[in-house]
Amino acid sequence: MAVSDTEMVNAWTKVLKLSKLQEGQSVAILTDPSTNLQTLATAISASQGLGAIVTRIDLPAVNGGKSLSRDSSSYVGTTSLSGNHSALAALKACDLVLDLMLLLFSPEQEEILRGGTKILLAVEPPEILVRLIPTLEDREAVLIAADKLAAAKTMRVKSAAGTDIIFPLGSYPLLKEYGFVDEPGRWDHWPSGFVATWPTDRTAQGTIVLDSGDIWTPRKTYINTPIKLTVREGYVTSIEGGLDADLLKDYMEYFNDPDAYAISHVGWGLQKRARWSVLGLYNRESTLGMDARSFAGNFLFSLGPNNEVGGSNNSACHIDIPMRNCTVTLDGVDVVQKGCLTGDGASKTLN
Repeated sequence: MAVSDTEMVNAWTKVLKLSKLQEGQSVAILTDPSTNLQTLATAISASQGLGAIVTRIDLPAVNGGKSLSRDSSSYVGTTSLSGNHSALAALKACDLVLDLMLLLFSPEQEEILRGGTKILLAVEPPEILVRLIPTLEDREAVLIAADKLAAAKTMRVKSAAGTDIIFPLGSYPLLKEYGFVDEPGRWDHWPSGFVATWPTDRTAQGTIVLDSGDIWTPRKTYINTPIKLTVREGYVTSIEGGLDADLLKDYMEYFNDPDAYAISHVGWGLQKRARWSVLGLYNRESTLGMDARSFAGNFLFSLGPNNEVGGSNNSACHIDIPMRNCTVTLDGVDVVQKGCLTGDGASKTLN
């Protein structure tokens, strides 16, 4: 169902206020040919309504001949900002960048953030943005979960389908996504609601079994037949199963990059308003799949790059897989039991 411009302006205004946008501050809106025009127009209106000085920077499309998908996360690292020093300088001079194209995993994004500029990514369809407007309660719940993750030395994940894997932690920072940017140099994604970190390089060991209903992005489909991933020294060393396994293997082989098979970030979802089941209701080209990445009680793991947190893996292949019905344990204490949040996590689920 379509969303009115009024709803979108109101949604943007709430998010920009949470992001502490002040009158007279500069906002750059970063776009490309894939940008949703309603999201763009209402972002401009809301920013100007709060007294900001707005600049739109529109860049051409890239990677179309390299990517296997129209999804903007299907070939990462190189963006239309790469080598564009004038556009980069303009973005670094702003207080806030609204990223409506997707700079994620690019060195330019990290350079902008280091200068204190805030970046808010928003590329989901307007109806998803309006349904998942972030709140201060979202931030509180994510920070509570992040405290637990920061203190942990080991994450273990198990499932009835056969998953049993251990991730030693502590070498990398945390990813705390709650949907707005309220501190200088902060990046976030509207919508979201999860915590994650990166295991110590070459240490993850075990088995991951993707079961029916788990989700593979950027393909953005549900797994139908189980896929068994064997993980040794931080890398997937075998992919076994039926057609779904063959599809995953063929996709990853295209990149011809051993680092595509490395375990990247691992964490769990906290957003109760996100629904794992809605993926099939959207055109796959219109959504990035943030419902799937954020729904409460998922186990979310990734394959590919970790360069955005100081690692050496800069693979162009980035795969996120949210899983259902897993138990996630930190140093022997469950934070998710069979797909349901536990303890403080259950009471502080994002509403």
